[in-house]
Amino acid sequence: MNKNNETKKSRSKFRDLLSGEQAILIIGLLALCMVATVLAPVFLTTMNVMNVLRQTSLLAIAGIGMVMIILSGEIDLSIGSTQALVGVLCVWVLNATGSIVTAIALSLVLGAILGLINGLLVTKAKMNSLIATLGTMAIYRGVSLVVTNAVSIQSKVTAFENVGTGYLGPVPIPVVLTIVLFAVFYYVLNHTAFGRYIYAIGGNGNASRVSGLPVDRIKIQVYVMGSVFAAVSAVVLASRMSSGQPNAGQGFEMQVIAAVILGGVSLTGGVGTLAGAFIGMLILGVLTNILILLNVSSFYQEIARGAVIILAVYFDGLRRRNLLKKLIKVTE
Repeated sequence: MNKNNETKKSRSKFRDLLSGEQAILIIGLLALCMVATVLAPVFLTTMNVMNVLRQTSLLAIAGIGMVMIILSGEIDLSIGSTQALVGVLCVWVLNATGSIVTAIALSLVLGAILGLINGLLVTKAKMNSLIATLGTMAIYRGVSLVVTNAVSIQSKVTAFENVGTGYLGPVPIPVVLTIVLFAVFYYVLNHTAFGRYIYAIGGNGNASRVSGLPVDRIKIQVYVMGSVFAAVSAVVLASRMSSGQPNAGQGFEMQVIAAVILGGVSLTGGVGTLAGAFIGMLILGVLTNILILLNVSSFYQEIARGAVIILAVYFDGLRRRNLLKKLIKVTE
């Protein structure tokens, strides 16, 4: 009986810790918005707010998949290249068939295939996920450059632009899509066995395997879903640019990973929430918007993004050390 009470107390304190982190993130986001309003009053206009949400939607859609991958204890550096290759295929199929539905469907299929390749390399070939996806990142990017001869493909179907630039009522379609996907996978991660398995595998893969969990199968599924989400973001980007560009998504993977880690998802796996990651994405989106409104050079924007990545990794290490200390106190 006492052990059960102690376990419940431990879980309660663990949840309090995570919710406290999210509160700090929200305070940081609000503070950043206040600074943005002072530096650039146009920041709070309806048009700019919608623009921030539209821009952040690309990060958020791909970020949902990245959250699941990192929670499972792995990583995927190929999503930027996936975004480029899928975008090229999407516009090519669109021009060839004139069908938006066919183009989107085949784009998602390609995304699933690319994710399956990553998953098999990590699970069946027993490769380190960092190295495996670094290799596929180069391959996918190279293929997109070869098939297009490094030239963008312009869309010939004007209605396709509505996917990335259209509105559903007053809200941009990509934002609506992000909200729906977030709601669905928030439920998946927090209220299904599959979500619990992801956390368990990321927390201790060996123990999960001994317990009978199909670790390899779940990791493959997570990689497939991660690449499908990257494919969705690729379709939205191709629609917004009205073209498939082989150079699209360069550095995108670093932005997504930085936002996810900044939002409290641990690089070691097993710790973090989708809600926290989403706040991290908003922080990064607002920061990028501020730099654009202040006409900061793109070179300095790259420096800022690099600094965010370093800070995110630093805070992740700090967070893990503090969490370890708190858990040790709880068990004493």
